Amino acid sequence: MSQTSSRIRTILPTSSRTALGATVATGLLTALAQAPERLSRLLRDRYPMVAVTGMTGVGKSQLVDRLSRRSTDDAAAEVGSATMERRTRKGAKLHGFRFLVVPGDNAATRLAALDEVFHDEPVDGLIHVVANGYATPRRAGGTSGVATSTREEQLVAELEDWTITSHRIASLAVRRSKPIWLIIAVTKTDLYPDDVDEAVHYYSPGSGTPFGDKVDALRALAGGAKLSIDVLPVSSQGGDRKSPLPEKRAGAMVDALATRLGQLSGHA
Repeated sequence: MSQTSSRIRTILPTSSRTALGATVATGLLTALAQAPERLSRLLRDRYPMVAVTGMTGVGKSQLVDRLSRRSTDDAAAEVGSATMERRTRKGAKLHGFRFLVVPGDNAATRLAALDEVFHDEPVDGLIHVVANGYATPRRAGGTSGVATSTREEQLVAELEDWTITSHRIASLAVRRSKPIWLIIAVTKTDLYPDDVDEAVHYYSPGSGTPFGDKVDALRALAGGAKLSIDVLPVSSQGGDRKSPLPEKRAGAMVDALATRLGQLSGHA
């Protein structure tokens, strides 16, 4: 037994020593009980959760693969995923992001994923992916042949998809005590390299466009101070020899999106 322990036993009566032991034990148990919460909070600060939403065929998985520096499986990208995908971007100084890619198909798995990212474990921010009407058409279940769809039909489908998602975002913003952020990622810019600015304008708040009006409606529902919105162009496919979008420009778009993610999350 140490001299310190002996001194405590000599100075303190038995009842006081018992109370002291109980206090120490209670403090230790409290610290152990709070450890998972503190660890979770630290993880959220360093690796915030980011939901990636958007209709099927807009390139959500490919974009997140590019952000997380992961190679894209072309076959999987062509078919699309019916379940929520998870990716992690590891950056410098133990910072990064955890991405939750919500399925685009209007199925039970998609609704369950939306519930998870907006209610069960609310995310810290969102990337909503749009494609300026150039989403890859997908065949309906049980059908064969090549799926076709006009650009006008795809733009209408984007609006319908955004209506569902924007209501979830508004509900989340109202419930949260701190502001949340949203990036509208205008992807597939390699398919319209000369019209990128026009496409970004179409999806921007205050633009007076069909999509812009719905973004304005979201800000009104959520409260402008509780929701920040950015609109950024990006390309997951640009840069190869067949693409009209130069590799340097395509890479700069992805880098700009990653930089903005860091700024919004307090990493920069």
